[in-house]
Amino acid sequence: MAPLLFVPNKTLAPPILHARHRFAPRPPSAAAFLRRFFPTRPPAAKADLLRLIADQGRGLETQSAPSRLADIISCIDALAAVSPGADTVSDAAKLSGTWRLLWTTEQEQLFIVRNAPFFRTAAGDVLQVIDVASGALNNVITFPPSGAFVVNGDIEVQPPQRVNFRFTRAALRGNNWEVPFPPFGKGW
Repeated sequence: MAPLLFVPNKTLAPPILHARHRFAPRPPSAAAFLRRFFPTRPPAAKADLLRLIADQGRGLETQSAPSRLADIISCIDALAAVSPGADTVSDAAKLSGTWRLLWTTEQEQLFIVRNAPFFRTAAGDVLQVIDVASGALNNVITFPPSGAFVVNGDIEVQPPQRVNFRFTRAALRGNNWEVPFPPFGKGW
């Protein structure tokens, strides 16, 4: 009697015979199978964009480099042109999540990141938390080890490409303290 093999669906089956081998070659692992559909290397346009922004201090350095800014914007446009679903950016499943800011031209965020040393700290992660189902938007600039500037807001999806937002609350927070700021900003 042939030995039994353990197969992924947790049932036992006899070995599969192959012409040149006693047993058929092993099927690819789940990880190998998934890598064929979801390669680990980003598309060229994405890799170019990440390379262009890598040394730009989230956008601080770009403010004084108009040619670099033009290159970055051109790369963003190229990436948008080849991105599947670029015309459906208001899709809740694709939009909801916690996003880490790598680069921006948004002046208020750059002001806070630039001036963090005034508070004897440096800006840590800059995050945007979007929850389309609950209509919530939160922008967070962390100041390690325990501070953060948090702006809360509401969002309303206007398919296929627009998400309206309105900030409702802002505060600078520490371990046991909070300084409220008037929220400012609305748009799409």
